[in-house]
Amino acid sequence: MKSLIGPLLIAAMLATAFGAASALAAAPAPAGAPKVAKPPIDIVADRLDTQNNDCVYTWTGSPEALRDTSRLRADIMIAHLEVMKDANKASKATKTSSTGTGSSAACGAVTNIEAKGHVYYVSTDGKRVHGDNAFWDATTTTITITGDVVAVQGDNVMRGTKMVDNTETGEGHVEGSAKGPGAKNRPRAVLYPKETDDKNADGSAKQKPSK
Repeated sequence: MKSLIGPLLIAAMLATAFGAASALAAAPAPAGAPKVAKPPIDIVADRLDTQNNDCVYTWTGSPEALRDTSRLRADIMIAHLEVMKDANKASKATKTSSTGTGSSAACGAVTNIEAKGHVYYVSTDGKRVHGDNAFWDATTTTITITGDVVAVQGDNVMRGTKMVDNTETGEGHVEGSAKGPGAKNRPRAVLYPKETDDKNADGSAKQKPSK
């Protein structure tokens, strides 16, 4: 059953549903260190439809997901949450229905998030990526952006048809739709080298050494 929930109620409902598995995960703690709760992801939109038996939440109307300094925007966002089958786990999970009560399924941590249409993603390191669609996998902490992908970081620009980025390690790769010398639509990057400082502290031009 689908229900409409106001944007002001979204953060409260997601506090348990998203928990430690959030769409833009932080770096892992060192081995043996005490577990620290990761910040939840905060999603806001004009409308939220829930399918509680399947634990699927769909945001429409300029949805935006925020976590720390990371941001994800799209035309539509669909979150798939774990369906809790164990009775003990279910009692601790978030339960939601169209009336606020009832016997709808209990939903646990998020497993993945789909973003569809006019995707805009800003990573924690400041990389800005545009694409057509995106898929975040909580099990591998990777976000995959597809379509006409353009990534900008500083003055550097990368283009391709698919970009995979690990939200914890920052590692990833870019793919294109063609291979081989001379082929179009291969991954492309325009990288700018560091410029030398040709000015003195007072702003005057440095004198070049005479030959």
